[in-house]
Amino acid sequence: MSSRFNKKSLIRWKVYIDRSKMYIGYVQFLLIIFVFIKSLGDNLVTEFVFNSPMIAVPIILVIFVIASLLLGYLDSRLGFREEEIRNHSRSNPVLMEIQKSLNELNDKVAQMEQSKTNKSSGETDT
Repeated sequence: MSSRFNKKSLIRWKVYIDRSKMYIGYVQFLLIIFVFIKSLGDNLVTEFVFNSPMIAVPIILVIFVIASLLLGYLDSRLGFREEEIRNHSRSNPVLMEIQKSLNELNDKVAQMEQSKTNKSSGETDT
């Protein structure tokens, strides 16, 4: 029983839940749109949406997809995603360890190259 509920399983379940939150967020956003339209009161848009849902819902979905793509494009174009990833990687201990190891390797390679050039320049002086 304890093998089924180990730490890796719990983490995997958490990842599944976190991934599903994104999709649930889409549904919530669409529901908010309908609540907003309903809150507008009696007007042509509200009547059209709730009297002709077979036409209005696909139109709203198309507008939602186009608006989402536009916002995503602007987000990428303005560089928000790259900056977000950069900030996230600074706080990620695993990535910081990798960065530290890379820096150490680069230092060792630079030292090896420097000692190699010192040896080759020392040989030409004699």
